[in-house]
Amino acid sequence: MAELLDGRVAAAALKERLARRVARLREAGVHPRLEMLRVGEDRASVVYMRAKTKAAEEVGVDSATEVLAESADAEDVRAALARRNADPAVHGILLQLPLPAHLPTAELVAAIDPEKDVDGFHPINIGRLCLELPGFLPATPRGVVRLLEHYRVPIAGREVVILGRSATVGRPLANMLSGRGAHGNATVTLCHTRTRDLARVTRGAEILVVAAGQARMVGAEMVAAGATVIDVGIHSEPHPTRPGKRRLCGDVDFAAVAPRAAAITPVPGGVGPMTVACLLENTVEAAERAAFGAGNGDAATTDGQ
Repeated sequence: MAELLDGRVAAAALKERLARRVARLREAGVHPRLEMLRVGEDRASVVYMRAKTKAAEEVGVDSATEVLAESADAEDVRAALARRNADPAVHGILLQLPLPAHLPTAELVAAIDPEKDVDGFHPINIGRLCLELPGFLPATPRGVVRLLEHYRVPIAGREVVILGRSATVGRPLANMLSGRGAHGNATVTLCHTRTRDLARVTRGAEILVVAAGQARMVGAEMVAAGATVIDVGIHSEPHPTRPGKRRLCGDVDFAAVAPRAAAITPVPGGVGPMTVACLLENTVEAAERAAFGAGNGDAATTDGQ
């Protein structure tokens, strides 16, 4: 049976290190602060933001959440972001996605000060990542890297396949793992649902990262024996033995793949906790930069990792 790459364990270790960094900031009179903005009452977003608030408390980061009505227009959102951009006490800004369909997501993400963009989605931060310049790394890709680091899964020189080409996970992660930093130097193939003979490609992976957005898409026939499998997906499905109940699953058929893999993440409890922890890591780094002018060219390998 595969080794379980437990994101809750790895996230707890990361949050312990972050708490020490926050304590040093507070001793210097700096109080790291994360402000989150949600539009509407999307159920998943409400749950995610509660988790982020709880995690912030655990490491000593101050946080606050503003909720705008579902009917809020783009100017309402821009005004809320502008207030936070202008407030020196705010170090990190998070605009919870997805936004209601009538709002221009890309334009509003770009309205966040890139020095406070702790989700790492601003075009400037994505550009910095591609050019291997200092900037905030997107929280989920950073969480994948941190998880591999925690369990000492080698990256350099290995064959990595990423299934999913989104701008928030697949593409930035491909840049990170193929780059020249300590978390990179892998040979990366970025594929998707229209890749020809997809199973043949994924079977070539020593590390397979699945972020395709389709429940249980990846079965045993798509995974090489001894591969490390990282499942970024999360879905709700009817519970097979409890009528009327639901359960969470990932993009990987865990029961089918786990006996074949060397290591695998669970869903829930894998990449999700790491995403939250890395959001806080970005927030702490933002506070350190604001306080001390510290730059970091290799953000995924800071703090002794």
